[in-house]
Amino acid sequence: MQKTKRNMLLGLGAAGIAAAALKPRDNGGAHSDYFKALSHNLAEADVSQPSLVIDRARLKQNIATLLKHINGRFHFRIVAKSLPSINLLKEVMEQASSNRLMLFHQPFANQVAAAFPESDVLFGKPMPVAAAKNFYRQLQGEFNPDVQLQWLIDSPERLKQYSALAERLGRKMRINIEIDVGLHRGGVSNTDDLLEMLALIKNSALLSFSGLMGYEPHVVKLPGDVLSHRDKAMTEYQKYLDVAVQFFGALDSSWTLNAAGSPTYQLYDEGEFPHNELAAGSCLVKPTDFDMPSLADHVAASFIATPVIKALPNTELPGVAALGKLMAWWNPNRERSFFTYGGYWKAKTESPAGLSTNPVFGRSTNQEMLNGSRSVELAADDWVFLRPTQSEFVFLQFGDIAVMENGELSERWPVFQQQV
Repeated sequence: MQKTKRNMLLGLGAAGIAAAALKPRDNGGAHSDYFKALSHNLAEADVSQPSLVIDRARLKQNIATLLKHINGRFHFRIVAKSLPSINLLKEVMEQASSNRLMLFHQPFANQVAAAFPESDVLFGKPMPVAAAKNFYRQLQGEFNPDVQLQWLIDSPERLKQYSALAERLGRKMRINIEIDVGLHRGGVSNTDDLLEMLALIKNSALLSFSGLMGYEPHVVKLPGDVLSHRDKAMTEYQKYLDVAVQFFGALDSSWTLNAAGSPTYQLYDEGEFPHNELAAGSCLVKPTDFDMPSLADHVAASFIATPVIKALPNTELPGVAALGKLMAWWNPNRERSFFTYGGYWKAKTESPAGLSTNPVFGRSTNQEMLNGSRSVELAADDWVFLRPTQSEFVFLQFGDIAVMENGELSERWPVFQQQV
């Protein structure tokens, strides 16, 4: 009996030690000096609502990092969906000395054409032929799509639709063909389809072949050797390029041979490859989805800043009064509650440390509950900072972008409009 009792006590003790080891630690803290300065700048500028903030110095640092890697070996095409603001694009175009843009949305393309009449535009995804029709109908300014725009086409069927539209409008169209180099998200996946499309283009008085696009973000996500995955994708790219070269009799230096994206552009720092330009955009503002080894030398340059509406001393949940206390007893990071102005964005809390949403209370786009420990130094009217998980959609949710530079809110940059 004594041995049994002793074993029971030892078991309880071991369980207690294990439970203590599993018990969450206090992860809370105050804003770093960087976010204290951002908070001060926002307050000085009388900002009072959720805002998308860009650190202009960090943006420029990221552009310099990208240019250092490309090192003049490829043309750089700026992915506009990741930088959805005319002013933001202008900043990147000037700093990077590039007028090459990649668009993914017809209304944005019309805004870009009006704002940058000298730009070179490549669509980054195949568009419904109705979108092409709307682009021409809404076109304004001096931008000449006959020579400055490339439509991305992924199949013989879509090419026939565009050929018919070109005939109806009496317009020349440059055709860039999407090829599948391993992502398997569509695009030409066999040489027969490519040859059929090249023949359709060659036999048309209005269509011209402008190049290929082979997007390969999968190579950094697959298990195994990244460079081996890259080489496999480039072997596929070269296969389709060889078909085009043989069909036309020579490699035309004017062709746009596009590849890469933010996750993969650094994989081409050395070596010879079939493409002649790289595309990137997100790495210049670096949302959290791009926290990856291939972008370790880029820095976060964009944040969501939102005011604290309510800072409560405890966490209380509706219905079961004891549940909030129980959660706080087990996890010190649920001791307090902070309700922010807005919420439920595609974003992750960044500062102060130790904040998280409450799984029981749920999410809210109006007043988001964030829990934190008593180490979190926040009061009503203070600021919480989050990092977007992506830029292309999130940036459009806050109105004009707040640009921080030299310790102050220096400019406001309007974002793209969904309609023109």
